[in-house]
Order: sequence, then structure tokens, then C-alpha cells
Amino acid sequence: MNQTVHNLLTEQLASWETAHDNYAALSGVKVKELNVNGIPYKVQFNPARIVSSGAKVDTKSIRERKCFLCPANLPPVQKGIPFDGHYNILVNPFPIFPRHLTIPEMEHVDQRIAVRFGDMLDLAQALSDYTLFYNGPKCGASAPDHAHFQAGNKGFMPIEKDWRGQIAGKIADYKKATLWYLNDAPRATLVIESADKNAATELFGIIYRSMTVKPGEEEPMMNVLAMYESDKWIVFVFPRAQHRPACYTAEGEANLLSSPASVDLGGVFITPVEKDFLKITAEDIDRILGEVCLSETDFHQLRQHIKEQIK
Repeated sequence: MNQTVHNLLTEQLASWETAHDNYAALSGVKVKELNVNGIPYKVQFNPARIVSSGAKVDTKSIRERKCFLCPANLPPVQKGIPFDGHYNILVNPFPIFPRHLTIPEMEHVDQRIAVRFGDMLDLAQALSDYTLFYNGPKCGASAPDHAHFQAGNKGFMPIEKDWRGQIAGKIADYKKATLWYLNDAPRATLVIESADKNAATELFGIIYRSMTVKPGEEEPMMNVLAMYESDKWIVFVFPRAQHRPACYTAEGEANLLSSPASVDLGGVFITPVEKDFLKITAEDIDRILGEVCLSETDFHQLRQHIKEQIK
């Protein structure tokens, strides 16, 4: 599957002007590195991502626009690879990664993870050169009305290679899976490690049911990363407290267009506006993560709840 996807990317960059231009622009994307409480983060200035970072995801705006992930609304030049009978692997024309995919459901159904987590593991195994990611409906998804995953080439996000050195402790062993938590505040990170798909899926279900669902919402707020390497899955679950930080809607100098999603929580903050890229500091990232991620108290309570569910 990795080679088939590589061939798709090659073909799309040759035939699709928008994708070609945006991938070519990645070579000129500015990047800087910051240290946030001992955790490495990168900041990427990527103007093409204004489409996602600035997306209006309120009910009225969604209702009034055509769904850009439905097959009938894709540009004629955009081609896909069917997967498992109900997903379509597409080249993302607004890339963060040198190889960036969007993987929507064929049907127009709401963005939800519980019933699709097993699919996410299957995709991670089939696309072993990639890290899969899921953005919750109010956790960075620019299409909360259409179920989809994304994928980017492995090794891009700092957490992929650094997480073992950030382990704070083990929450529990569950069948053939282990659940860790990291010492990376103000980010709150759970890590599932398993060579058994069923054990990983069941453990994720326990995490899911242990999390709080806010009034009026249909699933707990979270971002999820999944990768398959050395014959096992590594899954990062980032429980969330809120959608966007205060700086997103602030006026004047306090404004910073940051709408953190999976990639940001994985250690690469995306800034589509150059002034934000130039001014953002480690203290800004610390504050943003402190607003959107679970507090240390709430994260501790979640871990205790998970332990109780596993007993």
C-alpha cells in the first residue's frame, strides 16, 4: 500500500496544479524550534494552512457550504485509492507534511472515533510509512460533518521519536496492551502500546468511556495519533479541555491564529500567518496548551478513572 500511495502522490503532483504548487512551497516553509518545559516543539509558518486553521466550523457555516470531502464535490483532477470498501485515500492539497494524505469515509457521516478506531489501526498498519491522525469535531477538524483521518510521513513530529524518554509511568497492562502516560505538561498524553489489535481497541474503548462528554456534545474531546512499527501499534491519545485558546479570537497584539490539532499536539505548531510565526514563543505555546489540554488535576482524575475501569 505504501508504494501505491507513493504512486498516487507522484501522479497527483504532476496533474494537479494546486497540489503541485503547495507541495513545492513546502521547501520554502519557515521552521523554528522551541523548548517548552523541556519538551521540543517546532513551529512551522505555512500560509496554505489558513484554509484549515481559519475554518468556520459552526453549525450554520457547515450547513451553508458543500462538503469538500464528499466524492461528488471533489475536484475532477483529484484521484483516490479505495480502502476497506468505505474509505478513500486522497492526497491533501494543503500539506503540512512532505507526504500528506486525507482519508475520508465514502459516506457523509459525522466525525466520530469510537466506531472507527479499529479502522485507524488497520490504516496505520497498511500505511506503515505514515502516522495516522484523528482530529475530534471540536479539536481541529475542519470537516466535523464528514468522518475522516489524515496521515503524514513518519518522523515529522517530535513526539514520535521522543515519547519513550517522556514516560512518567504505567497506568495499566490490559491483555496484550500497555497504557502509559507522559510527563509532558501542559500537554496531557496517554500512550497505548500493543501488538494485538483487539487489545488496543478494547483499551481505547476504556479510555473513551472514562473521559467526560461535555453537555451538547456526542464524544469526548480528543486528538489521536497512531503508527505501526516493529510489529506493534503506538497510539497517542490527547484528551482535550476546549477547542481553541483565547488568543484565537483576541484583539490586537494578543491575537494569535492558533487552532491546535493533532499535529500541533504532536510537537509541530502550525502558524498560517507570518507575524504569528515571528512572535510566537515557548511561553505562548505553554499557555495555549494549558488552555486546550486537560489540567494536571483533571488528567490525574482521568488516569484514576481508567485504572478503576480496568480492575
